Amino acid sequence: MSRPSAYASRRNSNSGGPRSTPDCFAYSSSFASSEVSTVKSNSGRNPVAAAARFLIESFVACFAPPETNNSKSFVESDPPSVASDASGGGSRRPRVSITSSNSTQNNEPSNLRFTLKEIFQATRNFSPAFKIGQGGFGTVYKAKLQDGTVVALKRAKKSVYDKHLGVEFQSEIQTLSRIEHLNLVKFYGYLEEGDERIVVVEYVPNGTLREHLDCVHGNILDLASRLDIATDVAHAITYLHLYMDHPIIHRDIKSSNILLTENFRAKVADFGFARQAPDSDSGVTHVSTQVKGTAGYLDPEYLKTYQLTQKSDVYSFGVLLVEIVTGRRPIEPKLELKERITAKWAMKRFSDGNSISVLDPRLDPTTANTLALERILELALQCLAPRRQSRPNMKKCAEILWTIRKDYREHAASLSRSYSTSSQRSASLKD
Repeated sequence: MSRPSAYASRRNSNSGGPRSTPDCFAYSSSFASSEVSTVKSNSGRNPVAAAARFLIESFVACFAPPETNNSKSFVESDPPSVASDASGGGSRRPRVSITSSNSTQNNEPSNLRFTLKEIFQATRNFSPAFKIGQGGFGTVYKAKLQDGTVVALKRAKKSVYDKHLGVEFQSEIQTLSRIEHLNLVKFYGYLEEGDERIVVVEYVPNGTLREHLDCVHGNILDLASRLDIATDVAHAITYLHLYMDHPIIHRDIKSSNILLTENFRAKVADFGFARQAPDSDSGVTHVSTQVKGTAGYLDPEYLKTYQLTQKSDVYSFGVLLVEIVTGRRPIEPKLELKERITAKWAMKRFSDGNSISVLDPRLDPTTANTLALERILELALQCLAPRRQSRPNMKKCAEILWTIRKDYREHAASLSRSYSTSSQRSASLKD
């Protein structure tokens, strides 16, 4: 399914459900479509220069035949579409399950299946007063179930429901029914009856990361909170890649798919594009599929070869890291050409030794912020490597971010103690 508005829930900082990654790794606007020009990837170039060209891959390549490769691949049937734009949400599912009586697929999840009567009661017949978001796939409503649980209902547009969107709907419920992690959306159930397609997920009231980077809610997101969010997202993707029975590639990691709790902790949402990754023990190296994702976040190697791997999520995460520290959207069509592709612009400044110039101007250029910025951009550069073999895995990204966050907190605490001591001395001298 696709993605309209925002939702969130309380966070226990020390638990992530029975299948969480270790803590020490610890709907509104979507960005508009933008232009991207074509160049051939050249792995022989200087790594920094190559990384600076990561997004300049033509979407025309998406419709060319995939390159032949001798490595093993898992071939999946996937609708030929590129890009998506909207927002979505949810988190961990409850331990409630009912076997679907009219399932047409053997692998359809047996999670709670809602009735139309329950949905109509919860939304007051889809009252406009309950509407909280709108996206390319449909509408999101805030509702309350009979047991008092507040949820978000993502309702597909009937006029656009077709085979391709049906694949996304099935993908989302298949994925949500399997995941359970502190930093992933909670799944409560779904409805598939006649021309109605609805996913019921946790309601997250604090909006999306993109909204907060845009200061839609009025407050500036400080760097400490941004580090928490980046680390949470890294945990979530690490769980999908490494800690499930069958690894999952999210395929649409972006700021409008990251929902924030009231405590500004992250929950990754929207699994309409998610795909099962090949098992590492199988010898299969990638999934061969048509390209899907969002402009600005797409892995150029995936664009060129149709070969989807977990490193494609790593690439998108690299773009997200740049977005978090700069505050800019991945593609800014109104800026001059050399600044239009945010990650390219930021990596060029970083390689030129001018990192501080890319820091979100709403953040203070303190010593702590500057040091953290340098290390985050260094990690982003690794994630944005043109060739997937050169990118770290998500577990490594989570470990690096956890260390950056730890050092940032210690540095801030040290400055706070130093300031407190100086103030006490000044007060003592005045006395």
